[in-house]
Amino acid sequence: MSARSWAFSDDLSSLGSVAALLFALLSIVLLLFELRRRERLGPIIAATGALATVALTLAVLRPVRVTERGSLVGPRVIVLVDQSRRLELPAEDGRSRRVRAEAAVAAVRDRYGDARLGVLGFGEGPPQAVPDSGFGARRSAESDLAGALGALAESTGERPRAVVVVSDGRLSRPAPGSDDAALRHAVGGLGVPLHTVRLADAGPKDASVRSVRAAGAAVAHQPMSLTIEVGCAGGLECGDIPVAVREHRQGVEPAVLASGTARVEDGTATLELRITLERAGARVVEVSIDAPAGDQVPDNDRRFVTFSVARERVRLLHVAGRPTYDVRTLRQWLKSDESVDLVAFFILRGMTDDTMTDDDSELALIPFPVEELFTEHLPSFDAIVLQDIDAVAYKLDRHLPALARYVEAGGGLIMVGGPSSFTGGNYAGTALERVLPVELDEKVEPHDAAEFSPRFTEIGRSAPVLSGLFELLGEDLPTMTGSNTLGKPRGASFVLMEHPRRKVGASPMPVLALGESGDGRSIALGVDGSYRLAWSELAAGVSGRAFGALWDGLLGWLMRDPRFEVARAEVVGQCVSGEDTTLRLHRLPGASGDVEVSVERLGKGSPKVIEKKLPSPPIGPVDVPVGKLEPGGYVARVKVGQSPPARLDFACEKGGEAFADSRPDGPRLERISAVTGGTSVRAGQEATLPQPSATRIAAERHVTPIVPPWVWTVLAALCLGAHWVARRRGGLT
Repeated sequence: MSARSWAFSDDLSSLGSVAALLFALLSIVLLLFELRRRERLGPIIAATGALATVALTLAVLRPVRVTERGSLVGPRVIVLVDQSRRLELPAEDGRSRRVRAEAAVAAVRDRYGDARLGVLGFGEGPPQAVPDSGFGARRSAESDLAGALGALAESTGERPRAVVVVSDGRLSRPAPGSDDAALRHAVGGLGVPLHTVRLADAGPKDASVRSVRAAGAAVAHQPMSLTIEVGCAGGLECGDIPVAVREHRQGVEPAVLASGTARVEDGTATLELRITLERAGARVVEVSIDAPAGDQVPDNDRRFVTFSVARERVRLLHVAGRPTYDVRTLRQWLKSDESVDLVAFFILRGMTDDTMTDDDSELALIPFPVEELFTEHLPSFDAIVLQDIDAVAYKLDRHLPALARYVEAGGGLIMVGGPSSFTGGNYAGTALERVLPVELDEKVEPHDAAEFSPRFTEIGRSAPVLSGLFELLGEDLPTMTGSNTLGKPRGASFVLMEHPRRKVGASPMPVLALGESGDGRSIALGVDGSYRLAWSELAAGVSGRAFGALWDGLLGWLMRDPRFEVARAEVVGQCVSGEDTTLRLHRLPGASGDVEVSVERLGKGSPKVIEKKLPSPPIGPVDVPVGKLEPGGYVARVKVGQSPPARLDFACEKGGEAFADSRPDGPRLERISAVTGGTSVRAGQEATLPQPSATRIAAERHVTPIVPPWVWTVLAALCLGAHWVARRRGGLT
C-alpha cells in the first residue's frame, strides 16, 4: 500500500518551520500597515509584497514530496489479569474466580484475534508475563492495578492502543472511595482506554475476620488493644458472632487471651479486645470467629498474626535459700543491670533455727509470699532463678507443677547449685525435673564437696552464650568449691561445661547444661561457686568481668537475645497455606559446621513437618524449601554445628489478607473504564469489547524535492526585487 503526502525539508526542525510561518504572517501584517502611507500603485505593492513573502518562506521551508509504502498491522493490546489469591474464592455460579479469569482471557484472545496481544499478570510490583498454558504458580496478596499501569507507562517501546483488565474489582490500588479526578490520575497515565472484565458481581455467603489491628507496639507483660473487624456478606444472617483470641505455644494447647461478641450491623462489626503477651520475641496469635450456619468460605473465619513482642525490661524472680557468697554476688550483679527488673527473696533463717515462735512459716525477716508469687504473679516474670533452696522445706513442692507449666508455656528457668539444689533440694522425681536440661537421680549422693575446675565442652567453646567468658579466660576457669550431682542430658539438651573427674555412666558429668522444654528454656548450673569468676586470683586478671560475661550470656540465651543465637531465620515473603514456603537462614560470624533445620507445628504433641541437614553451606544467606504447610503457627529451629539451636515462630494462613473480604467490587471497575474512555463488561460478554484501529507500519519512504533549492532562492530574489521597485514607484521608501 502506497501513500503520498507533502512535507517541509527534513533538515529543518519543527520549531524552525513554525518560526518561518510566524515571520511570514508578521510580514503580511506590516505590509498592510504600510499600505496606508502609499501614494499610488496600492494593489501592485500588495501583490508583489505577498508574492515576495511567500517566495521567501518557500525558500526557507523548501517543501518536498513524500511517498510511503507500508502495511497495516493489528493494534497492540495488553491484557492485565489479576493474580491475587482472592481469585481462588467462588463467584456467583460456584466456580472459582480464577477459572472464570482463564475463560475470560481465552475469550479476549478470540475477540482480538487480529491484534498483537500481550497477557500480563498484575499483583505486587511490575506486571509479569502469563504463559499461554495457564496462569502459572504465581499468587499475590495484593492487586496493585495502579502500580502495573505505571510500570507500563514507564516502559520503552510501542504504547498499546487499549488495555483490558480482568479482575473482580477488589483492588489494593486505586483505593476504594477515590473520586474521578484521583481515579483518573491513578490509572490514566497511559492515555489509552481501559476496558474491564468483571469476574463476579455478587459474593458468596460469608462471615469473616476482615482485619486485625494493634494499637501501638507489643511489649511483654503490657496490655495491648486489638481492634477486630468482622464482616458479613452475601445475604448471610449473622447477628451476634463470638470472637476469641488465642496464643499458640510449643508443647501446650493454645491459651485463650481474650474473647467477646461482635454485633453485626449493616454487614460489619468492630470489636476491641485487650490482650497481654507475657513472652518477648515472635509470638503467634490466632483471632477466630464462630461463623453462623451457611458460611461458604470457612478459610477466612480465623486469622493468624505474628507479633514481634519487645521487652521493656527483663522481669526476674530470684529466690535463694540462704545468703551465700554466690547468692549475694548474683543478686548484686542483677541489681546493677538497669535492664533487669529484679524481685529477690532470701531465706535468712533455716528450718532448724530456734525462732522462739510456734509459727514455723516465719523464717525470714518478712514472710516468704510463696503462694502469691507462684500462683498469681508467676506469668508476669520473664525468668525464675532458684538458687540453693529446698522445695519441701520452704513449701515450694506444691507449686512445682505450676512452675513446670510456666516453663512449657514460654518462661525461663535457671537452677543454680548448692547443697539444697537439684536432688539435694528434693526436686528429683517432681514435675519440675521434666523441664530441666538434665536428669536427677534421688538414689545418689546429691552433692560433692571436693574442689575442681570446670572445663568447656566442644559445644561450650563455640556456643555464642559462652563466647564472652571464653574470650576473657580461654580454657582456664577458677576452682569451684563443690558440685551438685547432675544426671545425663535430657533429650536435645546441650552440655557447655563438664566435671573433669565425676562421671555419669561413661561420660563426664554435666556442670552447665542448656535445654528447651515446650515453649520455654531452662538452664542447670551445678555449682554454687560462680562468684569466683568475680572474686579470685584468676578473675582479678580480667578485673572481675568474667562473672558478668557468664551471666550476661546465660540470661541473654534464656531471653532469646539475638546476640547469643547461633543463627537467624526468616520467612521469605509470606507463609500461605497450600503454597511453597521458604526459610532464609543467616549464620552468625564464627558459626561453623553442618546446618540442621527443623519445622514443627506449635501445639501439644505436634510432629515435625520437616527435618533437613545442610552439609557446610557457603557463607551468606541460605534458602531452605519447607514445602506446603497447613494453616496455623509453626516453630523453626536452626542448629549450626553442635551449638544450641536458634528459633523462629511464624504463622501460616489460608489466603491471608486476600481472603479477608470476599466481596467483589464491580462498580470500581466500571468507574475505571468510564474515566479512561473504556468499556466495562461482565465475564462472558468479551465479544462486545470495542476494537481499536489498526496500526500503520511504514516499510519504505522516499522524499523528493518539488524543485531544487536554488530555484526557490532565485524566485524569492526576483519577487523581492519586483516588490522593491513597486514600493519605490508607489512612494514608499
